[in-house]
Amino acid sequence: MKLPDFEAWAIFACVVEHRSFSGAAAALGISKATVSKAITRLEARLGTSLFHRTSRNLTLTDSGQQLAERARELLLSGQAAEEVARDTATLPTGRIRVAAPMTFGIHHVAPAIAEFLTAHSGIEIDLTLSDARIDIVAEGIDIALRIADLPDSSLRARRLAPVRIHIVASPDYLDRHGRPRHPAELGEHACFGYTNVANPALWHFRGPGGEEAAVRATGPLSTDNGEAMLPSLRAGLGIARLPDFIVDADLAAGTLEEILPDWSLSSGALHLVTPPGTLRPARVELLLDFLAGRFKSLCLARDSWSQAG
Repeated sequence: MKLPDFEAWAIFACVVEHRSFSGAAAALGISKATVSKAITRLEARLGTSLFHRTSRNLTLTDSGQQLAERARELLLSGQAAEEVARDTATLPTGRIRVAAPMTFGIHHVAPAIAEFLTAHSGIEIDLTLSDARIDIVAEGIDIALRIADLPDSSLRARRLAPVRIHIVASPDYLDRHGRPRHPAELGEHACFGYTNVANPALWHFRGPGGEEAAVRATGPLSTDNGEAMLPSLRAGLGIARLPDFIVDADLAAGTLEEILPDWSLSSGALHLVTPPGTLRPARVELLLDFLAGRFKSLCLARDSWSQAG
């Protein structure tokens, strides 16, 4: 059996990432000639060109585009295998890239990471906070926390706990404009839009007895961060749909009031998501287990508070 030319595949992946032979050579610490020979060797073996080359530009051919992701997967698998082998002989060290939603990240993920780093001094964490959906494979993210109903994909996901969505407004707003008794009445109210969903203005409900309702909800404020709605909500400017971890404190304090409690929106859940593949460095597994335990406990405590209230 003739083995694949793994070195050439890895060099090809680096050329794609850095968009030049010289950039790949610098990143790998080898000569540009060695990079060129590896690509030529791989093209001869495959019987097809991988790049269009001119004096100024380097672009992938159709074949190159089809094979680029496979090459990247081979390179990442090799790197992961080496890291796993090293980690078995030493304490986990190195960098972990983590992504989380903005508000949940600030209030819950950041404190958890501080606790984790205190216990594991050899590990570094690069934390990205954004409500926008990112491609964790393309961005090189090791762990992403997501609050959603996840579609089927090649990503690996661990479901931790449900996240309930509430319809809320200030008592002052509701005293002035009335308390909706059916989702259809929301069309007559000022409703805030969360723009990190496919259709921010279309709200779907399921009610008592399985009744379903959909309403087009519009109003004076749209934003890509749920916590940014709170000042306008407290000021009595409208109604919003927000997850429990954003509105729990206001509901408990009475500054916001839940409406339509018998109607549920399509709630999501908190997930830990990782790239495809079974090999993960020990440091990543360590953080995954830590976050899973931390946030399962957090959600259980919130559920207990809600039931007691």
